[in-house]
Amino acid sequence: MHPGPLHYPHPAPPTAGALLEIAPGVRWLRLALPWSLDHINLWLLDDEAGACLIDTGLGDAESRAVLSNTLADAGRPLTRILATHYHPDHLGNAEWLSQQHHAPVWMSTGEFLLAHALYHALGPYSVDAMLAHFRVHGLDASRLGKLAARGNVYRRGVPSLPQHHHRLADQDVIRINAHAWRCIVGQGHSPEHIALYCAELGILISGDMLLPRITTNVAVPAATPCDDAVGRFLDSIDRFADLPADTLVLPAHGLPFIGLHARIGQLHAHHTERAATMRQALAKPCSAADLLETLFRRELDPHQTMFAMSEAIAHLNHLWQSGGAHRIEDADGLIRFQANADPA
Repeated sequence: MHPGPLHYPHPAPPTAGALLEIAPGVRWLRLALPWSLDHINLWLLDDEAGACLIDTGLGDAESRAVLSNTLADAGRPLTRILATHYHPDHLGNAEWLSQQHHAPVWMSTGEFLLAHALYHALGPYSVDAMLAHFRVHGLDASRLGKLAARGNVYRRGVPSLPQHHHRLADQDVIRINAHAWRCIVGQGHSPEHIALYCAELGILISGDMLLPRITTNVAVPAATPCDDAVGRFLDSIDRFADLPADTLVLPAHGLPFIGLHARIGQLHAHHTERAATMRQALAKPCSAADLLETLFRRELDPHQTMFAMSEAIAHLNHLWQSGGAHRIEDADGLIRFQANADPA
């Protein structure tokens, strides 16, 4: 999907391990990721005599070496660590940094609890539950086996978890370096994602909720198999629509940009287009696995298959719950969907 009418005031990211100041007291650090999405942006905000780090990178040795060197060079101790959500590239180093700097972790309780459920593979958040979820949605034994062989990948990306947190909730206002930042909760990508908006600086730290060039993954996990994650996501991004047009958006992936209203419109158009594509494909009953090639026109490795299946189920649930398709469950438990006829 093309980015359209967005403006990028900082057209190049900081070099490896470097901090780039993009607003007074706001610095940008980029860490590498070992996937096709090969980076994450972290934001270091001056916080009185110290600094507040927004997101923490994947919990691997390479990221920790960069963080150790960069934070030492920054010359400010971490006073707090804020995680936008539970995903490993955002939370992976939170506990490690908290121990290193004696700094508390701030995040929403929904994300905190889900991180613990995945780390400990509790109930519907286990690998077996995920495999069963994908099996009833048509994923074949070969690809299920490859997912099973990976084990608990969450625990590898997040080697340790904070045992307590400073709770953030929707519309909370926190002060960082005398600036007021308002928490805006988003759903669909994760259960209680925290974005931060500062009116004085004209900055939105959007996490994964608004990305400039790629569309945010929306997911339906085993624990909530009938959830309309796409609908939740679209409702969530509309909550940014009242922010000023010149707001500088600091995303977790990609470049900082101006043009959030245009981007919201693009994302709505993208999901409308997806729904139309799926309605055509659902002329006959199809499972989520049947639609992977329709929705993702590239070869998928096991990591990508995990995200793709969750997203395909999300799109099917959205079409079903918005009246565009009906859900069919076979006697053997296989779940398929078929498009409803257009009203006369």
